[in-house]
Amino acid sequence: MKVNSPEELATELDRVGYLADEGVATAAFLALRMQRPLFCEGEPGTGKTSLAVSLSEALGLPLVRLQCHEGIDAAQALYEWDFPRQLLHLRALEAGSEHLDVDTAEQSLFTERFLLARPLLRALKESPCVLLVDEIDRADDEFEAFLLQLLDENAVTIPEFGEIRAERPPLVLLTSNRTREVHDALKRRCLYHWLEHPDLAREVAILRRRVPGIGDRLATQVAVAVRRLRELELLKPPGIAESLDWAQALLALNRDELDAEIAARTLGAVLKYSEDLDRVRAKLDTVLA
Repeated sequence: MKVNSPEELATELDRVGYLADEGVATAAFLALRMQRPLFCEGEPGTGKTSLAVSLSEALGLPLVRLQCHEGIDAAQALYEWDFPRQLLHLRALEAGSEHLDVDTAEQSLFTERFLLARPLLRALKESPCVLLVDEIDRADDEFEAFLLQLLDENAVTIPEFGEIRAERPPLVLLTSNRTREVHDALKRRCLYHWLEHPDLAREVAILRRRVPGIGDRLATQVAVAVRRLRELELLKPPGIAESLDWAQALLALNRDELDAEIAARTLGAVLKYSEDLDRVRAKLDTVLA
């Protein structure tokens, strides 16, 4: 699907349930129009991953997701060879020929038939698509360096196979919760956007959109309370996902109003550390005032 302006992209994102502000819509539109990766940083729960999922839905493109973690390497992210099938293939060649040509046999082992495509390779082969490289800050420096060719050229080189290049560049979104600084070499190849928590009106609108049946009063009470929680010195301030969980928990209990009693009983939907629970229970009247 082709979009011609940030406003048009925002409308398409709204259609699939993602309420993008002007900054997010402009950054995503420029990434799409300029065919540049978009690097999104922000606190957990500000909608970075949801942006990639929603872009996939809004643009009618498949989503390919790579979840980064400590120690991730090329075999997990790009490709690996199917060694059991290669071994069976080699045994079949040996059984079917008395004079097996070694070079021919070796070449037959390293073909696409035995190539297991992991997310990065799948994105290049299946593009156009949306490629989400989620939580790149959890990976190490070596993995960042490994990504540079892909971001520069939309291509990778497999030593035994050769170069694989995308016919059309995928729309690449990289996310980071800033648990560590990502190197400048990676950032220079990307457009950049910092995602803030939404303002009150937008958070209320998100709750109304994503939680069917919630009333204006309850949506506003939840949004106000969550904003006040974010102002406290918590180990894990709640994001949009926690706002949605809290609202859904209240509706599941058939509540249409947030009071101190039900808030105390349902804090586990919005806070995830016992220290945060203790701190908030001591200030619950202030949070709900």
